[in-house]
Amino acid sequence: MSDSAGRTRLDAVVVGAGPNGLAAAICLAEAGCAVTLFEAGQTVGGGMRSAELTLPGFVHDVCSAIHPLAVASPFLSTLPLQRYGLAFIESPVALAHPLDDGHAVFLQRSVEATAAELAEDAGAYQRLVAPLVRSWPIIERALLGPLRWPRHPLVLARFGLIGLRSARAVADIRFSGHRARALWAGLAAHSMLRLDEPPSAAFGLVLAVLAHRVGWPIAQGGSQRIAAAMEAHLRSLGATIVTGRRVVSLEDVPAARVVMCDLSPRGVVEVAGTRLPPRYRRRLERYRYGCGAFKLDWALRAPIPWRAAGCARAATVHLGGTLEEIHAGERDVASGRLPERPFVILAQPSLFDPTRAPEGRHTAWAYCHVPNGSTEDMTERIERQIERFAPGFRATILARHVMRPAELERYNPNYVGGDINGGRQDLRQFFTRPVARLVPTRRRRAASICARRRRRLAAACTACAATGPRRRPFERWRPKRNPGRAASPYAARARSPSAFGSPRGTTPIRTPSGGGDEERVRSRRRRSAGCVSSSTTLMPPIRSWLHVRAVPDMPGTSRSPGPPRGGPAQSRSRTSCTCHSGPAGYAPARR
Repeated sequence: MSDSAGRTRLDAVVVGAGPNGLAAAICLAEAGCAVTLFEAGQTVGGGMRSAELTLPGFVHDVCSAIHPLAVASPFLSTLPLQRYGLAFIESPVALAHPLDDGHAVFLQRSVEATAAELAEDAGAYQRLVAPLVRSWPIIERALLGPLRWPRHPLVLARFGLIGLRSARAVADIRFSGHRARALWAGLAAHSMLRLDEPPSAAFGLVLAVLAHRVGWPIAQGGSQRIAAAMEAHLRSLGATIVTGRRVVSLEDVPAARVVMCDLSPRGVVEVAGTRLPPRYRRRLERYRYGCGAFKLDWALRAPIPWRAAGCARAATVHLGGTLEEIHAGERDVASGRLPERPFVILAQPSLFDPTRAPEGRHTAWAYCHVPNGSTEDMTERIERQIERFAPGFRATILARHVMRPAELERYNPNYVGGDINGGRQDLRQFFTRPVARLVPTRRRRAASICARRRRRLAAACTACAATGPRRRPFERWRPKRNPGRAASPYAARARSPSAFGSPRGTTPIRTPSGGGDEERVRSRRRRSAGCVSSSTTLMPPIRSWLHVRAVPDMPGTSRSPGPPRGGPAQSRSRTSCTCHSGPAGYAPARR
């Protein structure tokens, strides 16, 4: 498209190539838009990156490692990512939680099998989780999607009456045995809140339900494979990806109708500068971040020698003991103190994916919560916790790699103070990220702003598909296709949500075009979208809002490398538009 001055303009520019930014760019590119994606790092992926952090041949996930929402995602299931080599591996047991008596509690695919592990709390666990597992397709659309009036309010009420409470309150009411209470505490601690603080129970519920629906899988070859598959698909749609270029101001990006930023509120303020209304900018500056993370990676000469042998059947292990101990540790972190016995989340992918390490060797990955911006070294305390449940662990270590909160933020500026959640997930910011407004600003020609993802509820990432311009906050918008631009072969195909890239339900439609008829394909059913990716260990917030504004003309030109854009120039109104998305990776349904 060309503007009034004859300059070529892009339809959209996306800043940040994390899973959220990649999803946004794919949504727009599939709709026929000319898109350019900018990433400060040398590779795309954000939290979905893998590297040889310790020794040559040992592949470690730099951030997220376990991806239940990548498999469960209605959005990712519409993409042919298997074509680009993406495969997931599910361990026999989703989660192991060892205890001091030498036994462990296991979270398995079957609700009944998990309940059988919980002795006197077997019935209570089934009554809590089984109805939500059956209703998950309904809950998923409402919980992870744009904020709107629910179609099934009674089903959501069942979830909300439990999820909006604190994990400690739910445990005290529902469970009496120490095994069920310990398992529940470990799940809820992914919220990075005190266990007596609402809505920590929601995180425990979602992670438990996902374990029973899809398991807690790992990506074969490392989390980078997810990002690489999304990148390859985006390039096949004709989009441009620019890596190694940090955008410090919106003046740095080419002229485009819309700019979308996959950034934290702090990053948006830095990039958007004076384009934001003063009051809105001040509210973004008051956005609160949660506790940080201290992460370790190990190259091992042998598998971790767990006292409870069943722990070797799980890709994820929670190390924290009883509910009371986990609660005390998370309370210390929230109070700004370092816990003596931190709650540790550990992943051991090489037991199930031999591509992660040389033959006979292994890798492990773990982190604990620390106060935001902490500079203290938690290596000794984390390894002491592992030794507690796996005597002899230190003897297996060949090399280790340490990432403190400052190093996590250096790796990804969105992790402010090491906060891998992208913001505190208490009730105040649960539904109102980044500010409590349906429409971020009505000022015309403001730069686009994205209040980045709800924390990976885990495993996830906000698909920033545009849903404006509009006058009502919940009105949808679908970008118009430019005349003459070749449609993506994937843009009009509806695929089964159960497997990547399996088309169904397409109808050929004859439409007039130029001098004759031209056949195009349109799906007969709506394509739903959902969480892209997130890790059970790095879980996204329950709701985030993506704010998009029309961008004024900017100097310079840019041309999409995609298919020729013939036909007359198409003009569009520059009225401001607002796009909102759900948590980590949710894109509104498209027709």
